Amino acid sequence: MRRVSCGAYIASTAVVCGAVALGDEVTVWFQAVIRGDDAPISIGAQTNIQDGCVVHCDAGVALEIGARCTIGHGAIVHGAKIGDDVLIGMGATLLGGSIIGDGAVVAAGSVVRQGMEVPPNMLVAGVPAKIMREVSDKERAFIAYAVPHYIETAEGYLPEDS
Repeated sequence: MRRVSCGAYIASTAVVCGAVALGDEVTVWFQAVIRGDDAPISIGAQTNIQDGCVVHCDAGVALEIGARCTIGHGAIVHGAKIGDDVLIGMGATLLGGSIIGDGAVVAAGSVVRQGMEVPPNMLVAGVPAKIMREVSDKERAFIAYAVPHYIETAEGYLPEDS
């Protein structure tokens, strides 16, 4: 793990290339790929991009991920816009033009189809994803817990002289 000049942490086997802007204390974990070669990608402060994620965009369409988001292991985010304080579950897929509102949760393994808009504070699940209910207090608490947890974990990977 290394800390880069923008204040983000990037694992040794992660790939970040092209027009990618990382906010302060973003963590990009092992085997994650963030490719801003077709359009710019911006990732807000304190968001964690977990192991094996792929973040990429459609040609000419910017991709945005808000602050304090958790993008779970193996998720694919392709050409989407994600608000703040969002949880994208492990193995979920977000297709081009999808919009995920602030505080929303996309359940593990779900496929958010092209152009779908998920309202703020709603949970979606399934293939294709459907709106199921409002996000629970327990789910909100997990999102809040994950933010400092992944930053602290990343700091534990830093060389002692950094």
